[in-house]
Amino acid sequence: MLSFVLMLIAALFFTGILIRTKSLASGRKGPGIFQPVKDVIRLFKKGAVYSETTSFIFQIAPTIYFSSVVMAMLVIPFGHSKGLISFDGDFIFFAYVLSLGKFFSIIAAMDTGSSFEGMGASREALYSMFAEPAFFILMGSLALLTGYTSFQEIFYALHLGSYISYALAILASFVLVMIAMIENSRMPVDDPKTHLELTMIHEVMILDNSGFDLGLILSAGYLKFAMYGTLIVNLFIGTVPYGYAIPAFFVIQCILAVIAGLTESFMARFRMNHNAQFIVALTSVSLLIFFGVLLISGKFV
Repeated sequence: MLSFVLMLIAALFFTGILIRTKSLASGRKGPGIFQPVKDVIRLFKKGAVYSETTSFIFQIAPTIYFSSVVMAMLVIPFGHSKGLISFDGDFIFFAYVLSLGKFFSIIAAMDTGSSFEGMGASREALYSMFAEPAFFILMGSLALLTGYTSFQEIFYALHLGSYISYALAILASFVLVMIAMIENSRMPVDDPKTHLELTMIHEVMILDNSGFDLGLILSAGYLKFAMYGTLIVNLFIGTVPYGYAIPAFFVIQCILAVIAGLTESFMARFRMNHNAQFIVALTSVSLLIFFGVLLISGKFV
């Protein structure tokens, strides 16, 4: 329960800090840190408009997408505290419950009958498929290192005691940050501010969503950032007491938001045909972690 509450709090300011960092990097003051939350609250007060060409799939997809993210959050632990849902192999459940929400968002985009939204849905499915092996190799490597298969036991048993283990934690953090940027359709894979349908990915998928439904989709994005940030925090806190772990949680979340903002400010978006190559390269980084685990455990021959 503690991890869920902390993620909700982090989601309130994560995207705001990211946007504020981008504004300061470009020489502007920018909106307040809580402006994204205010925008979502305003959307929640509005009704949704549905095209006559859409079916019930389009109407239920935002709710399922949001619910899948909330369900995935319930699996994530924090230090000594288990997630509300915890069992052996729960990281597999985590990945596929997120995939369920992604599936409904993709078929909802196709349900509109728009060729542009179909293009965005195709790209979203492709990039998610390429990012999935990196996550599973990463978590499989940590499971091999610790001897456990649940999030809470893996992170609790993960002790950083050598230079190799610190290097593995940094590489794992990089993989998770990049997966978070891909899953949230941020730079360098996607640009949330672009308005050219031919190069949009996630944004073109939600062009027909409005009001309450759009608020759910945006809220799910904010929660996903905090969720992946919590996974990164768990890599480092281990058995640290809550008196130190909770401040470290918010410090690391703020650092991740600033890093994401600086990445979007100073890194150009990749060309569309280079995105797949970049995402597949994340699997190579995960394989480095796997070989590092074999080296630490003495199984590398």
